Amino acid sequence: MLDFIRRMRRGGHLLMRLGLLLILVACGRAAGSQERFQATVGPESTSPTPQVTPSPAVTAVALSGGAGGIGFDDLGYDATRGKVLVPAGRTGNLDLIDPKTLAVAAIGGFSAQPRFTGGHDVGPTSADAGRGFLFVVDRTARRLAVVDSVTPTIVSTATLASSPDYVRYVATTDEVWVTEPDHEQIEVFALSTEDPPALTAVSVIPVPGGPESLIIDHTRGRAYTHLWAGQTVAIGITRHTILGRWPNGCTSSRGIALDEQRGFLFVGCAEGRAVVLDLTHEGRQLASLQAGAGVDVISYSPTLGHLYLQGAESATLAILGISAAGHLSLLGTIPTVAGAHCVTADDRGNSWVCDPDHGQILRIVDPFPPEGKE
Repeated sequence: MLDFIRRMRRGGHLLMRLGLLLILVACGRAAGSQERFQATVGPESTSPTPQVTPSPAVTAVALSGGAGGIGFDDLGYDATRGKVLVPAGRTGNLDLIDPKTLAVAAIGGFSAQPRFTGGHDVGPTSADAGRGFLFVVDRTARRLAVVDSVTPTIVSTATLASSPDYVRYVATTDEVWVTEPDHEQIEVFALSTEDPPALTAVSVIPVPGGPESLIIDHTRGRAYTHLWAGQTVAIGITRHTILGRWPNGCTSSRGIALDEQRGFLFVGCAEGRAVVLDLTHEGRQLASLQAGAGVDVISYSPTLGHLYLQGAESATLAILGISAAGHLSLLGTIPTVAGAHCVTADDRGNSWVCDPDHGQILRIVDPFPPEGKE
């Protein structure tokens, strides 16, 4: 190595710098450094400098019946109960994970399949919480269910018009929205005032070219979803109509997350990009950053100011910082598993990544400080 450096000196400073760079890269690879990511600078964004990722605490959480694999799709977090919501596909369970103890409570009664054959089109695939209940879609049965988690039992159901994707509770109107991409629509159900509540279909919102993903912004009275190719749609919560369509910079739009307080909407692109849209200026693009490959479900932690991009193809979790101006910085990456395309964040500094092939969930303790703080 010293002889190499001496030759570089004789060849001039430029060659010396090139040689040293090659040495550092080789040493980094030998030490097991992570895959490098390149930032794409969007409007008003700054080029981030990836840092060396500290060794995170990663814990595998086994799920009942998960041996042999589970086709996960959506993950969520219920802050009221303090539980991670895991619709566990072919097992026929909605699993609730306690972040403090890692205990798993399984709620059954959904469609099940004995073996994992790939994909994520079987059984319970999406869930949300509200009004003291859990709302779960069963893709096999094409059914929306209301679950009492205390009992725990399914207390009411409704038949869906098409195969469901996402389910989200809208507290402002006491409704449950279900995306149905095959029919390019969102089906809306009202909850009765009884206990337990009954479900009544009240509206269908056409979303031509979508919908993909769904998130509710109660502050602005809107819901947001994507079209499959390069656009994000804003929908009025009370009017059930599309209010705007915004370019989002994606070749293939996938995941969605929201900083409701600061007015940032985050878009996850399948090609491995995160984009920040400014909700106070009708979806103006603030920044974008390339990180990983095969991104689908994404998540955001308001507590830390961190955005999580799980890459199914890159087998990495990218952790991004979000500045007050909406600029992105790549804090670091953590190796996960191939095929993992979903992630959610809790309010305790953890992110949770699905591991389909092993039928388990990975808890990853975020090793970085809150954005803007030491």
